[in-house]
Amino acid sequence: MSKSYRLYHPKWYRRRMPIFWWLRAWSYTRFITRELTSLAVGYGAVLLLVSIWAVTRSEETYEHFSDLVLSTPALVLHLLVLAALLLHTLTWLNLAPRAMALYVGGRRVPDALVLAAHYLAWAAVSVGVVWLLTRGTA
Repeated sequence: MSKSYRLYHPKWYRRRMPIFWWLRAWSYTRFITRELTSLAVGYGAVLLLVSIWAVTRSEETYEHFSDLVLSTPALVLHLLVLAALLLHTLTWLNLAPRAMALYVGGRRVPDALVLAAHYLAWAAVSVGVVWLLTRGTA
C-alpha cells in the first residue's frame, strides 16, 4: 500500500450533548435518578460482603467495623442509601405490570393484581427477614 492510500471511513455525525442534558425534562431527571439508585444497591451489596468478612475475621475486626458503621456520618450516609434503595424498589416494582404479561385462561391478568402481588411478596419477604434477624433478641 502506498502512503497516500487510506481506507474509507465515513465521519460519524454526533450531535453535541451537554453533560446535564437530563435536567431539561422531568421525565429524563426521573429516569436518571432511578438509574443512579443502582449505585445504592451496589453499595449495599459491598457493605454486606464487608460485614460478613469482618464477622469471619476476628472479634476486634468486627468491633472496629461496627464502630465505623455506627458513627454519625455513616448513619447519615446509610439513611440516604436507604431512601435510594426504597426509591429503587418502588420504581422497580411499579414496572412489573409492564414487564410481565400474565395470562390465565386466555385473559390477561389486570395490572393492579400483578402490582399487588409484587407488593405483597415484598412485604412478606421483609417481614420474614425482620423475624429472622430479631427472633433471638426478644
